[in-house]
Amino acid sequence: MRTLVSTAFISLDGVVEAPGGEPGYRNSGWTFKDVEFVPEAFEIKGREQQESTAILMGRVSYEAFSQVWPDREEFAHYKTIPKYVVSTTLTDKDLVLNWGETTILRSLDEVAALKETEGGPIIVHGSASLNHSLSDAGLIDRYHLLVYPLLLGAGKRLFSTTDKEAQQLKLVEHEAYANGLQKNVFDVVH
Repeated sequence: MRTLVSTAFISLDGVVEAPGGEPGYRNSGWTFKDVEFVPEAFEIKGREQQESTAILMGRVSYEAFSQVWPDREEFAHYKTIPKYVVSTTLTDKDLVLNWGETTILRSLDEVAALKETEGGPIIVHGSASLNHSLSDAGLIDRYHLLVYPLLLGAGKRLFSTTDKEAQQLKLVEHEAYANGLQKNVFDVVH
């Protein structure tokens, strides 16, 4: 069974919206505007790329990332691995041609089936709505969180607000950095 890893830049109050400067959000670009850059805090991002064998995204994140990442040197490995987009509206003609193999999944059942295949970790970038559904369905195995010392108030959040039983997490890696950023890696206790 493959491990499904949700990775996020997240504010202390749980917001994940527009960390890189995407338009339309009041605090857009909060990961680089408001907190001093400390390179060692991003080691986990390089490790994620090296360890990932597939990327899973929702439609909105796919549409944003597919316009930028295929041509960026720092994301070269992601061009070589399979990408999966969970969407009920995208069609094959909507997929970009310069980013390698991309498959559209229509349901969480198809995500669960993907997890049952042979292979290494599947990484989920962005995709707040998809993260809610994956978490509610018990499909996320690990969280890689870079927690920023910011309270952003409104905005899309990583975690679902569904009324459900408590989900236990086990902290397996953590570090705090001089700029207040924290790395927290949690395994989901199934």
